[in-house]
Parts: sequence; C-alpha cells; structure tokens
Amino acid sequence: MTKLPEPTGLTESTEATEPTVPSATLDLLYSETEEELRSAVRSLLVDRCDPAGILARAETGRPHDPALWGTLAAGIGTAGLLVPEKLGGQGASHREAAVVLEELGRAVAPVPYLTSAVLATEILLGCDPGTDEVGALLRELAAGRQICVPAVPLTLAPGAPLPAAVRDSGGGVLTGAVTSVADAVAADVLLVLADTGLYAVPAASAAVAALVPLDLTRPLATVTLDAAAGTRLADPATARAAIAGALLCGAGLLASEQLGLAEWCLTETVGHVRGRHQFNRPVGSFQAVKHRLAQLWLDVASARAAARAAADALATGAADAPLTVAVAQAYCSGVAVRAAEECVQLHGGIGMTWEHPAHLYLKRAKADSLALGTAGHHRALVADFAELPTP
Repeated sequence: MTKLPEPTGLTESTEATEPTVPSATLDLLYSETEEELRSAVRSLLVDRCDPAGILARAETGRPHDPALWGTLAAGIGTAGLLVPEKLGGQGASHREAAVVLEELGRAVAPVPYLTSAVLATEILLGCDPGTDEVGALLRELAAGRQICVPAVPLTLAPGAPLPAAVRDSGGGVLTGAVTSVADAVAADVLLVLADTGLYAVPAASAAVAALVPLDLTRPLATVTLDAAAGTRLADPATARAAIAGALLCGAGLLASEQLGLAEWCLTETVGHVRGRHQFNRPVGSFQAVKHRLAQLWLDVASARAAARAAADALATGAADAPLTVAVAQAYCSGVAVRAAEECVQLHGGIGMTWEHPAHLYLKRAKADSLALGTAGHHRALVADFAELPTP
C-alpha cells in the first residue's frame, strides 16, 4: 500500500547533528479491501435505497427499512466490523467502518448504523466484553439480529458532561427520561446510563415517543423509563469512560458520513449544470458557477483528508486521536452543509421541490452539524488540545 512520505525531521538549515524526531505516518489512502467493501455497500444501496423509496418511508414517520438493514448488517457483515472475531464479528478497524459510513452518507440511507454498529458497539467494547451479558449482546449486534441504541442525546459531544437523567431505585429498576435519542424507534435494546452504572434495557420496556426531526432519515425520540428493569453491564466509572470513548469514535466516523454526503452533492450538481442550458450554453460554463464548484471541490478534497486522518487515528489508537477527530468534525461539518446548500441552489427550481432528493441531503447535513458536537464545540477542543489562549 502506498503511504505518504514520512517527515525526515531535517531542513536545509538544520544541522545534521540534531536528532531526528520520529513521526507516525498517516495512511490516508484506501486499501484494496476497503475499496471492495465500498463496492459491495454501494451496489446494495443503489439497488435498494433509491430516493423515492426513502421519501415514501419518511412520510410514514418510520424511515428504517428492516430488509435493507438485514442485508447490510448480516448479509454483508458491516454490523460486526468493529467487533472482534472471537465475539462473532469481523475484527476490522475504524477505517473499514468509515468507508461504510461514506457510502451511507452518499445515499442518506435510513439505517441505524452510526448508533448501533458504531456508538453502541464501542460502548459495549469499553465495558468488559468477557462478561456473559456484554459478550452475548455484542454477538447479537455483530450478527445483525438486534439493534442496540445508546439512550443519550444525539447532540452529546465528546468532552461534554454526561447526563444524569436516569436513577436506579434498586436492583436495576430504572426511572427517568432522555430526549433526542436517535434511532430509538428501531431499537431492540437500549443502553442506559444510570447513577449506578450502565444497563441494557429492552426497548419494549420503555416508552418511546417519536419527535418531529429535521432529518427525516434519522428519527429522534424521547425515551421514558418508568420502573423499567435493566441488566447491569458496568459500574459508573467504567460506563462513563466507555461512553466518552464511544462519543469520540462516533464523532470521528461521522466525518466520513459528512464526506460521503458532500461528495454526492458535488457530483450531482456538476452533472446537472453540465446538462442544463441557458442562452444556448451549459449553466456550468458560466464563470460564477465554475468558481463556486471549483471551491467546493477543494473543500471536499480537504474534507476527505480530514475524515481519513480521523479514521486512521482511531484505527491505530494514535495518541493525538482526540485532536484529529476534533479537526475533522470542525471542518467536515461545515463542508457538508455548504455542499448541500450549493446542490439545492445550483439545481434551481427543481432543487427546491419535495420530489428531488436534494432536501434530504441538506437536512441530513444540518442535523449532522449538531450531532456529537457542533463545529464550534470541536474548534474549542482543538484550541484546548493546542493550548491556545481564548480571546
């Protein structure tokens, strides 16, 4: 695999007697295995996840397609990418999961991959996978037989205080409410953080009230527990550490979803302005349009570098992973929104209609810009990591 050249640590003005500082090499390129995975996921989504079908399901308030999720999670095996092989998973890394999220972003696919296969899986791996309860749940998730969703607000960001909305009245009997929980309407199991630790609660034991989300493809709900029985998975300290790690991982991989979304918007917009004519000329031949799309191409190229760097840092357990993730989210969030806005505007009148999928991408981009921390939150993290003083 071709990799970026490793810095030598020397410049023309540096004396040869000075020691060379070793530097880890980021691998931003896609491996053959990752490209094969991309091809399989893209082929599935092209066949089974067309915009008309997404809109039809979104109008019902339950956008998830169980058949599509079954094929994606179990047929291709993407649900278990982050799960070790000994627990029935694929034993892959965050790089492969990032490729899946890129393709899901390109299709604005209404599947609970980010919440179940990434966030919930990372939380469980942060507990003790050797225990019967955690190990069994990971096997179910890896096989695609169950959907597990963390009962935390989608807007909860890495580094932010964790909520303490659920209380244990004794023996794992939980009471409390959490709002803005993504994909709760499709969950079989909820991971609930209570004052006494982390609990697995059957979704049927909770009251799940669907909200009206901006992003119709990723539904939100308020989860209310009224003396619901849960199975304890971890003590409070372990649970909070596991959730903090999962939020970091989720934010880093969300950048890949935003990258895929931006790439689709750019590709579709370029195709449209090439074919659309005004004054007997393609719209794309006008200089103002050229400049806007050229700038967007540069933004997307930079977003790809940032997202790939975050995925590679998470996969290798790099010490600077929190900084790399914060940089990726601070940048990719804005690029996805700009790409979707340009897509709507440069499509003209058709871009404003319900029938055209551009609005799905704009809504997903805007919702993603709030998910797992705003760009402003991540910029503040970058400043903290770099020890930059506030104004």
